[in-house]
Amino acid sequence: MTSSSKTTHNYNPTNTPAWKTLEQQAEKAQQQNISDFFDQNPQRSSQMSVQSGELFLDYSKNLVSDATWQALLDLAAQSLLEQHRAAMFSGEKINTTEGRAVLHGALRAEVGDQTVASAAAESDQRVSLVKQQLADVELVSEKIRGGQWFGSTGKAITDVINIGIGGSDLGPKLACSALQEFAHPDIKLHFISNVDGAEILTTLKKLNPETTLVALASKTFTTHETLLNAKTARNWFAETLGLENAQSSSHFVGLTANRANALAYGIPADQILEFAEWVGGRYSLWSSIGLSIAISIGFEKFTEMLAGAREMDLHFQQAPLTENMPVIMALLGIWYSNFLDAQSNAVIPYCERLLLLPSYLQQLDMESNGKSTTLDGESIDYQTGAILWGQTGTNGQHAFFQLLHQGTRMVPIDFVAAAVDNLSNEEHHRVLLGNMLAQASALMCGQEAPEGEPYRYYPGNKPSNVLLLDQLSPKNFGALIALYEHKVFVQGSIWNINSFDQWGVELGKKMANQLLASDSGVQAELDPSTTALFAHIKKCQE
Repeated sequence: MTSSSKTTHNYNPTNTPAWKTLEQQAEKAQQQNISDFFDQNPQRSSQMSVQSGELFLDYSKNLVSDATWQALLDLAAQSLLEQHRAAMFSGEKINTTEGRAVLHGALRAEVGDQTVASAAAESDQRVSLVKQQLADVELVSEKIRGGQWFGSTGKAITDVINIGIGGSDLGPKLACSALQEFAHPDIKLHFISNVDGAEILTTLKKLNPETTLVALASKTFTTHETLLNAKTARNWFAETLGLENAQSSSHFVGLTANRANALAYGIPADQILEFAEWVGGRYSLWSSIGLSIAISIGFEKFTEMLAGAREMDLHFQQAPLTENMPVIMALLGIWYSNFLDAQSNAVIPYCERLLLLPSYLQQLDMESNGKSTTLDGESIDYQTGAILWGQTGTNGQHAFFQLLHQGTRMVPIDFVAAAVDNLSNEEHHRVLLGNMLAQASALMCGQEAPEGEPYRYYPGNKPSNVLLLDQLSPKNFGALIALYEHKVFVQGSIWNINSFDQWGVELGKKMANQLLASDSGVQAELDPSTTALFAHIKKCQE
C-alpha cells in the first residue's frame, strides 16, 4: 500500500480475534458432517447461495457451520480488505515492489464508476484512454473479420497466430475456446506460447503464409520465448514469400505497452496496438492483448465480455461481505487451506469449451499468491496460495475422481457449468449437468460399505461449490473471469501479500541465460548436477 492507505504494519492475520476463533472451529470441524448441517437447517441451501448477474453460486456443500462462517466473515472485516480494495480501484500503487498501480478494472470501467471524489477525475481519464486504445482494437479486428486486411500478395487474412506467453497467451486462448459458439466461420485463431520449436513449426506447416497474420503479444517486447517464436515466423515468411523484414509488413501487428520497443523491432507505427503500463500480464485479456478474442467473436461481443467483468467489479465493490461472491469464495479457500490443511483445490468445468479454465486459473492464482513475504517485508509463517488443478467433467470422473471420493486427501472443488448450452442438445446437456450435480452430492453424502466389502466405502463429507452460469455468453464469461480475479485479490489482501508481482519467475530465467551463454564460452556458475546434465545433452546432440 502507499502512504495514503491505512498502514499494513503490524497487521498479521494470525493475530486477529477471528483467526483465533477459526483455529478453535477447525478442531470442532473434525467431528462435523456437512450433511448434518442440512438436517439442522432446512434453509441452508437458500441461505448459502448468492447471485450476481447471471452467475449463481451455491456454497452450501461446505464443511462450514454457522459459527465458522461468521468467524470467516469476521476475518474479512478485521483484515485490511476494504482498504486494499479501495486503494486498488482508486489507482494507488498497490504493487509496491514494482511501484505500479493495479488497474485491470479500468479496462472495463465506464466514466463515472469511481465514486471517490479525489480519484474520479483521474479514473475518468483512464477510462477515456482505454476507450481510445480499444478503438484501435475494433478497427483492426473488424477489418480482418471483414476480409479487408490483406497480406503482402493482396490476399485477405484467413489465419491469425497469436504469439505470446503467460498472460499474453492464456487469457485470449481460453476466451476464444470458451466462446467458440460466436467465432468467425472463416478466420482461424492459433496460439503459440511454448519455446518448444515443434509447436510453432508444426503450426506453420499447416498455414498459407499469404493469408497469415502474426499478432505479436508482449507487454515489454523483450520476452525471450515470444521473440524466438517471432523470429521463426519471420524466417518462414522470408523463405516462403521472400519477405526479409516480415515484421515490417502487413503480416505482423504488435500488442504491447512498450511502443518504443515495438517500433525498434520493426512493427509499423499504425500496426501497434497499445495498452497501459499499469496492466498486469495475467490481467491483460481485457486490453489490446485481447485482439485475437475480438477477431474471433467480433468487437461487439468483446465489449459484452468487458461489460460482464464490469458488472462483477461493481458487485465486488458494492455488495456486503455476506452477499459478496468473490469474498465468499475467497474465505472458503482460506478456511480449507489455513485451518483444515487442504493442500490443493480443484476446478472442474462441466463444459468442454472451458477445458482451459483450470490452466488459466493456475497462473492467475498461483503466480499471484505464491508468496512467502508480507507487504511489510516479513517472512510468513502461515500458508498462502493454493495449488490449483482440474479437468473437465465427465472426463475427470474416469480419471482422478477415484481419489476425490475415496482418497485420504481433502480437495475442495469448484464445479462450474452453464445451465443452458446452445451448442448441445437437451439429452446431452441433461446428462452432463446430472453428472455434475450427482458428483457434488456423492462427494458430500458418501455411502456406507456393504457387509464384507469395505473397498466400497465412500466417506463423504467432501466439500464443493457449484457455480452456474445461465449460459456461456461473452458477458457471463467476462463475469466469471473477473470473479476469480477478485477472489485471488481478497485472499492476497487477507494474507497481507502483494498479489501483483511475480519475482519468483526471475531466477530460473537468469540461470537459463547463464546456461545457454556457456555455449559461447561464458562460464556458468551452476550446480554440478545441472552442469553434468547439460554436458550429457550436448553429447547426445553431437
